[in-house]
Amino acid sequence: MWLVIPNLLTFARILMTPFILMELAKGHYLTGGWLFGGAAFTDVLDGGFARRFGGQSKFGQYLDPIADKIMLSAVYIGLAMAHAMPVWVVVVIFARDFWILLLSAIALRFTQFRQLEPSVWGKASTFAQIMAAVGVMAARAYGNDAFNQAAGLLIWAVAALALISAADYTFRGIRYLRS
Repeated sequence: MWLVIPNLLTFARILMTPFILMELAKGHYLTGGWLFGGAAFTDVLDGGFARRFGGQSKFGQYLDPIADKIMLSAVYIGLAMAHAMPVWVVVVIFARDFWILLLSAIALRFTQFRQLEPSVWGKASTFAQIMAAVGVMAARAYGNDAFNQAAGLLIWAVAALALISAADYTFRGIRYLRS
């Protein structure tokens, strides 16, 4: 069954995305940041509910990472359009995601491999993306030097982890093909 609390929380994350973007477009970084934080928290809640109360579903397993990508991609595009996030960072993130999709498509098409599990580097990359988006929004909302410096460091962490995770997925695929 797909209509369970974890999936409803995942849908809420998708539905919150346009409201986050509207706030960013208006330059309301504090409100956008709070909405983004709330939406990101639904990701924690849906996983917790699914594990704790047995609300796991195949549909939810597919929908959850899609909801994360929709929200994060939209927020990064919105921040870049507002000149709050360097465009090159968005390009690195999208190039990584495209590369992983391409590798997955090749694996699905030409091999029997069907266990496309996220790696620790992939999870670290997503976490860094969330933290950097929050950091950039906080820096814009408060104009504080400490927030600006933290956001700058987080942006570089996002780029580094995107490249590391892309390499990790590539090497995992090569190892699978060799075995």
